[in-house]
Amino acid sequence: MAKNSQRNGTLLAMGTKLRATSFSLEFFPPKDEAGEQRLWLALSELAPLAPDFVSVTYGAGGSTRDRTIRVTSEITKRTQIPTVAHLTCVGSSKDELIQILNQFKNSGIKSILALRGDPVGGPTAPWEPTPGGLNYAQELVEIAVEMGFKVGVGAYPDGHPASNHDLAKDITVLLSKERAGASFATTQFFFEIDKWQAIVDKLAATNSSLPVIAGILPITNVKQLNRMVQLSGMQVPDDIAEKFAKVADDADATRKLGVELATNLGAELLRRGAPGIHFYTMNSAQSTIEIAQNLGLIKND
Repeated sequence: MAKNSQRNGTLLAMGTKLRATSFSLEFFPPKDEAGEQRLWLALSELAPLAPDFVSVTYGAGGSTRDRTIRVTSEITKRTQIPTVAHLTCVGSSKDELIQILNQFKNSGIKSILALRGDPVGGPTAPWEPTPGGLNYAQELVEIAVEMGFKVGVGAYPDGHPASNHDLAKDITVLLSKERAGASFATTQFFFEIDKWQAIVDKLAATNSSLPVIAGILPITNVKQLNRMVQLSGMQVPDDIAEKFAKVADDADATRKLGVELATNLGAELLRRGAPGIHFYTMNSAQSTIEIAQNLGLIKND
């Protein structure tokens, strides 16, 4: 699979303009009014950078469903930036999921990131489907595609807890989602580039055309990072963990180290032909702007 073809395929799937590598942003739904103001401030600072798309997550167990729908719809109205709405199988019946998809469609949203989602007890808890609901993200992909959405799926460089971090099983699942109609994948954030490369190589070996957009987290808070690691089951290499431990009590040093590490990771991803870089912004703008500028993904003023 040619690298240029993969990059262009990602952007065409998103319905966006072509650039050498896609540049995208992820936000989470705020919990209160103060959090919502922070999100809109971050978006106002990031929107002029012309990201190819933004995405909005669901809370654990679908807990922020209504807020996700409202915020995602409002982003589309305010900015005209293509918006990808996360949607999980957790907490909703099939009929409710179809209703949510119709709400998104009526709000002008054309792309969905279809996820099974974590059980209420966390990613390592036993899976319990919602009555009348779906068991697998593949089923949600099929429904969304039938309704006319462009559909992306998740990829997990550190392995998915449900597969016991078995890469071969994860690839099999990705391929089943591609056959169901998924047109791109976005990874969970990661720190070891060879793990992203392993997914890309194994997909390419099957003649898959699924582009794998690389997720990057600009670390600004060590406690927040540790919580995310515990929830996701992803891994932080010992040398990186040690670097952050040394500056954990210095917010400015932590942020600068996060920018440096993310810039280095992003540069290597670009060198290897990643079709896109997806920033987990944590509803903050400064670090993402610096890293994107360092990587040449946006124009410096």
